[in-house]
Amino acid sequence: MGETGLMCGITGILRLRGGVVSPDRLTAMARAIAHRGPDDEGFHADGPLGFGFRRLSIMDPAGGHQPMTSADGRLTVMVNGEIYNFPELRSELEGYGHVFRTRSDSEVVLHGYREWGDGILDRLNGMFALAVWDSAEERLLLARDRAGVKFLYYRVVGDELVFGSELRAVLAGRPDRPAIDPVAMNLFLRYRYVPSPLTVYKGVHKLASGTRLVVKGGKVDVRRYWDFDLSSAEPEPTPEEAAERLLELYATATRRQLMSDVPVGLLLSGGVDSALLLALMSEHGTGRQTYTVGYGDSYAGDELADAAATARYFGASHTEVRLNRFAFETVLSEVIDSLEEPIATASMVALHHVCARAGQDLKVALIGQGPDELLGGYQRHLGVRYGSAWRSLPAPVQSVTRSVLGRAHRAEALHRGLFALDDADPMRRFQQVFSLLPGSAVDGLFADDVLPPGAGDAILDCWADSAVHMGGDELAAFQYLEVRSSLPDELLLAADKIGMRHSLELRVPYLDHEIIEYAARLPASLKVRRGTRKWLHKRLCRQYLPPEMVRRPKRAFADDVVDRWFRESLSGKLGKMLLADDAPLYSFLRPEPVRQLVTEHQSGHRDHHKIIFSLVVLEEWLRASS
Repeated sequence: MGETGLMCGITGILRLRGGVVSPDRLTAMARAIAHRGPDDEGFHADGPLGFGFRRLSIMDPAGGHQPMTSADGRLTVMVNGEIYNFPELRSELEGYGHVFRTRSDSEVVLHGYREWGDGILDRLNGMFALAVWDSAEERLLLARDRAGVKFLYYRVVGDELVFGSELRAVLAGRPDRPAIDPVAMNLFLRYRYVPSPLTVYKGVHKLASGTRLVVKGGKVDVRRYWDFDLSSAEPEPTPEEAAERLLELYATATRRQLMSDVPVGLLLSGGVDSALLLALMSEHGTGRQTYTVGYGDSYAGDELADAAATARYFGASHTEVRLNRFAFETVLSEVIDSLEEPIATASMVALHHVCARAGQDLKVALIGQGPDELLGGYQRHLGVRYGSAWRSLPAPVQSVTRSVLGRAHRAEALHRGLFALDDADPMRRFQQVFSLLPGSAVDGLFADDVLPPGAGDAILDCWADSAVHMGGDELAAFQYLEVRSSLPDELLLAADKIGMRHSLELRVPYLDHEIIEYAARLPASLKVRRGTRKWLHKRLCRQYLPPEMVRRPKRAFADDVVDRWFRESLSGKLGKMLLADDAPLYSFLRPEPVRQLVTEHQSGHRDHHKIIFSLVVLEEWLRASS
């Protein structure tokens, strides 16, 4: 076992037209993310280039020190994250004559770049954000892993590029604070997150998943190094063949990601995804520590009982974390600070609490994110899967159906879904499926002259290079956008930032790129069959889990609780925030439509809890950033 990056943060500055980087600026940037690596820091300066690094030492403190420079001084590398296949790559490189000085996966990147150039990215299996400086060519390479588990932000201002693992590092790199981007704010209120390459700040970008950035000769070039097909030239597999292959990929990815010299635990929900992970971990004698968060007496429909039963079944040492309304409200601002950008995933507060507890015992834990996005686990996948059948219905039948459903005032998701299914253009149809409110309703929240024309369609620009995949299997095309956008920029962002806040590295076996590529090529009939979501995944789970565990209903964790909390009383802290006349929110939005949303929700007439939660998150973020 070699030393891996584990808890790390990388930062840097490149002067595009020559010059020298100030050491004080590099120090400020690195120390802005000291929580990602409190045990060690390192710096490297080479003419126009400066690197800064933070690290948590787990083993081999001297050998794993970064930035790491080649013996001849030409190449310098920083890696945040884990390269799971580095032992195989190291053996291959040694066969070519490369001599290693450490047991570090970062050194594999160093030698791999020497051997293959940017082609090293195609060979890496892992979660990472990395930087490679070639002093002979005066060339900088930045890259983010395929699934986007780790993050890299950058800003080009004048004659320099500033980058870092977190926004706070980039902001610390320059004295001029960028303005808030109302287009990004609009996208957040529509979709609950800000899609790459945008951030909430003008001119500051997230490097998208599976993307690399190269700077040479003062020019910045950003492009994807990884994509995946949605169809296969091979014959369609039988359910038995598909389940066998998928299980093989699951087992391989789990084995890889259990690589650690410290105990590896599991964040356990009551569902089948994390239960299967626990089963696969148990085959390797690991997974003995599991952690679950729930609401206990506050909410009878949470996952505490189901998760405890799963842990007992596999003999795991299980810890429960209970969350109530007071804990939710008091920790929300801390969670938003961890995320750095507004993200309105209600479960993020629960994730904060369970990571805080797990981080007391562990440095590494697995999470079960992925099968819902890859194999059709969400309610919205039903609409996408069967949307063509809806569009083929006679107009009178559609009209009657809408009229009947229109009486269900709180079925907001269903209303949005039917509206979305009518659009003939798949990209715009998917845009509506993702949206919390119709675009015109979100635009109507903004004050006059705040939004530029076409702001609401900015997500189509973010998805532009995905348009080539919009033909054929509609469910596969929709899931492609989830893997490229909502999964990394919402759910994985929350996992990385919150886990790192508590010195806990969260690994995601189901998002191994080989699993993503295989799942993308599977036909929709193996993902959603006869109205059953995640059909193939559940079939596979039956090989490891008892029937009652597989049959458990999927729970929309936290949504029902947050809905109830918002409706209980406007006198609560969160309600007061939105009603305050001096709320920073109203520098961008109009108070009247926001207050109307709150009033309608409190009355029980409409279900606006998702957009209201987004508004609260935005208000908290604006207060903290002002």
